[in-house]
Amino acid sequence: MYYKTCYKSSIGNITLACDSNQSLIGLWFEGQKYFEAGIKDEIIPKNNLEIFEKTEDWLKRYFAGKKPETSEIPLAPVGNEFRQEVWQILCEIPYGKVVTYGDIAKKIAQKRGLTKMSAQAVGGAVGHNPISIIIPCHRVVGANGNLTGYAGGIDIKTKLLGLEGIKIEENFVIK
Repeated sequence: MYYKTCYKSSIGNITLACDSNQSLIGLWFEGQKYFEAGIKDEIIPKNNLEIFEKTEDWLKRYFAGKKPETSEIPLAPVGNEFRQEVWQILCEIPYGKVVTYGDIAKKIAQKRGLTKMSAQAVGGAVGHNPISIIIPCHRVVGANGNLTGYAGGIDIKTKLLGLEGIKIEENFVIK
């Protein structure tokens, strides 16, 4: 059984979803690409669950400029082994820092004992991240500082990076 609720943030409405074990399985912006993707069962609206209260508190602190830890929320994103591996690496990107798709690809290749890994494959996994913000896919940029590939939209990505103190105009090319 899956449950969902809506959280009104300073940058738009966000849908939160959890499983019956009280782990967060989704956090999507309204109109986001891949909204509720991978969830095969019906998601029933339900408020006042402990996981939603914890997540809303986390989000309030985040939007207030605090630096809550990913580990504070029990997460259970739905995805294959490769995507899980990429999402775990995303959780290791520090607040206010960015990495490239290529950086993540090199890390996975090294971990698997490969000479290389496709940055495009990594981009696909990053784009399908079902728990935006908390699993910080907005901290991934393209080669040469291009701001590309955010399922919630480049405007949201820009706002999230700006909130974390990253100067967009000075450091990135918006594509």
